[in-house]
Amino acid sequence: MENKKEMRTWLDDLNLDHPLVIAGPCSAETEEQVLKIAHELKDTDVNYFRAGIWKPRTRPGMFEGVGALGLKWLQKVKAETGMKICTEVANATHVKLALEHDVDLLWIGARSTVSPFIMQDIADALQGTDKPVLIKNPVNPDLALWLGGIERIYKAGVKNIGAIHRGFSTYEKTKYRNTPEWQLAIEFQNKFPDIPLISDPSHITGKRDMIFDVSQIALDLNFDGLMIETHFDPENAWSDAAQQVTPSSLVQIMRDLKIRKESNAEAEYNSALDNLRAQIDVVDNQIIELLGKRMKTSDGIGALKKQKNVAVLQSKRWNEILGKMVLEGEQHGLSEEFILKMFKAVHQESINHQEKIING
Repeated sequence: MENKKEMRTWLDDLNLDHPLVIAGPCSAETEEQVLKIAHELKDTDVNYFRAGIWKPRTRPGMFEGVGALGLKWLQKVKAETGMKICTEVANATHVKLALEHDVDLLWIGARSTVSPFIMQDIADALQGTDKPVLIKNPVNPDLALWLGGIERIYKAGVKNIGAIHRGFSTYEKTKYRNTPEWQLAIEFQNKFPDIPLISDPSHITGKRDMIFDVSQIALDLNFDGLMIETHFDPENAWSDAAQQVTPSSLVQIMRDLKIRKESNAEAEYNSALDNLRAQIDVVDNQIIELLGKRMKTSDGIGALKKQKNVAVLQSKRWNEILGKMVLEGEQHGLSEEFILKMFKAVHQESINHQEKIING
């Protein structure tokens, strides 16, 4: 699969003066709920109304969607509001039903993208459709697997494609529901700059109060749009209540977001500069998180040393680390002077942590 300008034709043809916006409830719960949300989103920046009809859940016994009945509700949304409609498909049967009900856009979820077998079945069912198909990143941070899923859809003759970045699962507890791993999304853009890339801040954050900040980062990194879960009564939603926003909150988010417009050479320069600065901000945040993890490990070492009455400073161990890091730094274009200064500061902070525990 080669990058082609035609890959973004479906998006360019919308002639938007703002990022693409896909919004609606995590799950279609009732016909009344779906239509109420849709009418509140009518005449806003929302371009596609989304609703989960089939909801693959981590564990059985949870609400798993109303099924094909919900497609009738989406058709009413289109008829009453004029908005385009979209939903997730996870197998060939879903695809067949969605196409029969003239759903305007389909997306494939992270649990499906992770399996080449599932992706091929979906690709076969989508053969030759002119509907836009968006592919979410797999649950694990594997760029090749993500691109492989997109290639299967593309080779099925689907030319209107896009990607959704929804973050990645991790065994560690972080402030995100799914860690963004922004560098992977950036690498995706570098390989296929003309495949529209949509951010899903709802699933990245898992918290409605973080959606604005993640949306802004995505736009700073030149993402093409946002998918934001929206419900008129988020607290009582049947699924993913904590990450949904109200229609009025969505409108405010779109007003507050800073959106760059490229209109001339100077604007393109500023846009490129802002993009690189956004990438630096992402890496800087990762550095802080890693340093925080390192100091937590130092706390553990301090507690162990206190238990065994061992001195904080272990010179032999420290010199071994320093020598190793200097060599590692050289391989990444970092000077010995910088490595020494940085790791001496890190080491001193580590000593401070350990001494605080031992003397505490």
